[in-house]
Amino acid sequence: MSAVCVKVSRREFLIRSTAAGAGFALGLHVPMLAGSAVAAEGAEGAAAEADTPEINAWVVIEPDDTVIIRIARSEMGQGTLTGLAQLVAEELECDWSKVTTEYPTPGENLERDRVWGSFATGGSRGIRGSHLYVRKGGAVAREMLIQAAAESWDVPTDECRAGGSLITHLPTGRTTTYGQVASAAAELWPPEHVELKDPTEWKLIGQPVKRLDTVDKLDGKQIYGTDLKLPGMLNAAIKACPVFTGKLESFDAAAVREMPGVRAVVAVEDNAVAVVAETWWQAKTALDALPVTWDEGRHASLSSADIEKMLDDGLRSDEQVFVGNANGNAKEVLAGAAKTIEAVYAYPYQNHATMEPMNATARWTPERCEVWCPTQNGEAALEATAEAAGLPITQCDVHKIHLGGGFGRRGAFHDFVTQAVSIAKQLPGTPVKLLWTREEDMAHGHYHPITKCRLVGALDADGQLTALHARISGQSILASVRPRGMNEEGADPVTFQGLQADGDHAISYTVPNLLVEHAMRNPPVPPGFWRGVNINQNAIYLECFIDELAHAAGKDPLAFRRSLMAEHPKSLAVLDAVADKIGWSKPAEEGVHRGLAVVKTFGSHVAACAEVSVDEGNLRIHRIVAATDPGYAVNPQQIEAQVEGSFVYGLSALLYGECTLENGAVVQSNFHDYPSMLLKEMPKVETIVMPSGGFWGGIGEPTIAVAAPAVLNAVFAATGKRIRSVPLKNVDLG
Repeated sequence: MSAVCVKVSRREFLIRSTAAGAGFALGLHVPMLAGSAVAAEGAEGAAAEADTPEINAWVVIEPDDTVIIRIARSEMGQGTLTGLAQLVAEELECDWSKVTTEYPTPGENLERDRVWGSFATGGSRGIRGSHLYVRKGGAVAREMLIQAAAESWDVPTDECRAGGSLITHLPTGRTTTYGQVASAAAELWPPEHVELKDPTEWKLIGQPVKRLDTVDKLDGKQIYGTDLKLPGMLNAAIKACPVFTGKLESFDAAAVREMPGVRAVVAVEDNAVAVVAETWWQAKTALDALPVTWDEGRHASLSSADIEKMLDDGLRSDEQVFVGNANGNAKEVLAGAAKTIEAVYAYPYQNHATMEPMNATARWTPERCEVWCPTQNGEAALEATAEAAGLPITQCDVHKIHLGGGFGRRGAFHDFVTQAVSIAKQLPGTPVKLLWTREEDMAHGHYHPITKCRLVGALDADGQLTALHARISGQSILASVRPRGMNEEGADPVTFQGLQADGDHAISYTVPNLLVEHAMRNPPVPPGFWRGVNINQNAIYLECFIDELAHAAGKDPLAFRRSLMAEHPKSLAVLDAVADKIGWSKPAEEGVHRGLAVVKTFGSHVAACAEVSVDEGNLRIHRIVAATDPGYAVNPQQIEAQVEGSFVYGLSALLYGECTLENGAVVQSNFHDYPSMLLKEMPKVETIVMPSGGFWGGIGEPTIAVAAPAVLNAVFAATGKRIRSVPLKNVDLG
């Protein structure tokens, strides 16, 4: 039965909306700073024209039946834009070929009582964190369109059905289009309750539809932050003190002020200097020639060796040690075990190294500040804008642009936005585009945290695992970035991803006596959320050590894992799927060796089996079979793409990813010494998508975790060498 909508005047609607407070039912159209978006010469976020009927916050329908679906989350190559549009369109019952999208701004979101909910895109939550309310948005809009058509025909709404952007009166066969009734529908009061489709009724969700952003990327129409042009815009290059926590002491602006195109040389906060010029290259050239003196501070002599000593202390000392998961009495059982196996693993600092370096464009006046930038969190970018601008948040806004890579770097951290606003504030009324160099990006990241892990396992006479003790020593991301996320004891729960007792990051094995600890050691290098975050190293630690235990017990690695997974059927299912697909029960080709890995993280169950060969020390990864159970699969084609893309990122980290420190600064500066894997190095990836239903899991971050341990276990099978420290560029496999 269709929901009933009430027709009200615009004035009455405004009164009711204000009284109603937050919620997707707020349907009043507020023009989305169209002038600013048009000035951006085609930048993402261009608003619908003011006279285009907004059915509700999620759906705008033009007279020609074009359906504009508003997306609050960020698109950075992962396909969230298309997936969210599918969710809305499924309930809206519109013609998918007529769907397009736009970004609302976080400023409008605040103005409308956060009608779009969260603007944050991270933790693989783009779809799983918003599927319910965006589907409701589509369902509400559908019912309003049906109500408008029924009123125009003077028939009951129960006699009308929507589908393919048409509304049909079933008894007579009369039809009308969404575009023809959109204006009338926009005047209706949204229904308070709508029923969402059962998954068995889905027609668009679960289909491998083409991405909505592909064509614009192929023909060059897509504008990224680095492409953005505004009238009268200047360009800025920046350099901050290369030593962490160091400060700017002085600079000689007169030495470069007369260089071609230079318009200003300015201090940026207390640790950086920027040159503003007519073109970015002019700004960079002048910045390179600028005499600068740094106050490098107390960390000027910090090295990787110093940090390693801190981590080694954490493996030995019981100071500042937190328990993340425990059952039974692991220490007691280990002390009395007939056979124990011990290993220490290590994982380095890694930079996000997005292909598009950090950038933002800002325009500041005493009355208003606007920013155009690629961001994973529009609301956080808006907060950073207002703070740097020295203005109330209501006098600021951020126009979101597609990201040329995010991986967590553009989520919790908006230093590039703060810098852009700080520069623009010194040139009132002038748009200034700040673009970091690759070298600046490498030197001033928020790095994947460095950790070590000591693992000790006990086997009984039958080769069964009776106890496991894992101690992680290293940085806490939350202690640096989000202290309010720490628990009451001061522990960082994110550290234990993939090792927790239950929840989205639960361990996939049942161990009768288990102790998982974190010895928190926080060097001054800023840590950050890096695609997959702590599951990357934790999966290596656990899955490679499980392999060690299997071999010590004289058991097949698959059989050993299966014996511990009876209480974890979904994880067992994906593990069995990759083993079956790879042909685990049959010998591989001569010279080819296999390795397994399985995890539950970000709400999904994932597994991988890798096939590799090692010839005279040269590693070749031939094939990886990956299985994913995300509960529901919105777009299977995009899931396959995300698995493949995550493996590129994860294997690049395994092979090459390492940031080291000398004299308080990161040594690596560009892709020549921080490379990504080449196309010729990429294995064949076979993806099994096996949604079991009943929950919503992530994709891009769970899948990255299994590639590295699967390869490392295969390397052991090939060479007999157990690699416990990455990247592999530092290891002799001969």
